[in-house]
Amino acid sequence: MPRLAVAVGDGGDPALARRLAATLALPLLPEPGEDLDLLLLVDAAGPALRPLGPGASGPVRCRFDDGALRHRRRGGHNEAIGRALAVGSARPVRIIDGTGGFARDAFVLADLGAEVTVCERQPVLAALLAEAIASAAGGDDPWLREVAGRLRLVAADVRTLPAETLSAADAIYLDPMFPVAGKRAASGKAMTVLQHLLDDDEAAAAALVDWALAQPVRRVVVKRPRRALPLGSRRPSHSLPGRAVRFDVYPNPDRERPATE
Repeated sequence: MPRLAVAVGDGGDPALARRLAATLALPLLPEPGEDLDLLLLVDAAGPALRPLGPGASGPVRCRFDDGALRHRRRGGHNEAIGRALAVGSARPVRIIDGTGGFARDAFVLADLGAEVTVCERQPVLAALLAEAIASAAGGDDPWLREVAGRLRLVAADVRTLPAETLSAADAIYLDPMFPVAGKRAASGKAMTVLQHLLDDDEAAAAALVDWALAQPVRRVVVKRPRRALPLGSRRPSHSLPGRAVRFDVYPNPDRERPATE
C-alpha cells in the first residue's frame, strides 16, 4: 500500500475530505507531506489523486463529464469494445467489469446500453468510483444520469461475487494493467497512479483470466496491447482491434448466443 493521505485544496469541500479520510482510514493533512507517495486531494473540481515526489505528474480524476468520453462517443471509437462484448443485441447485455480502475470502459459499455457491474478491490479507487458515479447520477446532465443508472459498483475483488450474480451475467470484461506505450500525457498520468495502487503481476493477471474462463458466462473479453501475447492458459477464439489495443474474445460454446459482430 502506498503512503497516502487526504488534503483539502483550493475550493475543496472539507466535509467530503473528512468523509473520504474516515472511509479509507487515512490521515487528513493541512498540506502535503514530504514522505507521501500519493495525495488524495479534494479541490474545487472534486477528489483527485496526485502523485508526489520528483518528476510527479499532475492530478488524476475519476469522472465522466470531462469531455473525452463524449468525444470518444461521437468519433465512433467505442465500436470494437461493443462488438467484442456483443452489446447491441436484442436485450440489454449484463457485463461484469472485473478490473474497474477508473471505469472509463465500464462507462462506455453502459453508454452503449449494457448493464455493468463494476468490481474494484482497491479501496481508494473504489471510493473515487463511488463519488464519480454518484456525481453523474445526481447531476443536471440527462445523458450522464441515464448512463450512470446502468452502472453498479461493487467494492471488492470480482472473485468474491456470489454465484447468482455470475450466472446472471452475459460476459466478464477484464483490463489487466499493462504499460502504456508512447507519450500520451493523460494515459501516462493515470498509469502512474495505477502503478502506485495496483499490482502489475502478469502471472496474477493470467490467473484472473483463467478464473473468468471457468465462470458460467457467455463470453470473456480481455483487453491487451495490440502486439502482446494473450493472457491465461487458453488462446482466444478471435480478437478485435481497437485504436491502440485489442480485445481478445473467449466465447463459451455452452452458453453463447448469436452476437452482433
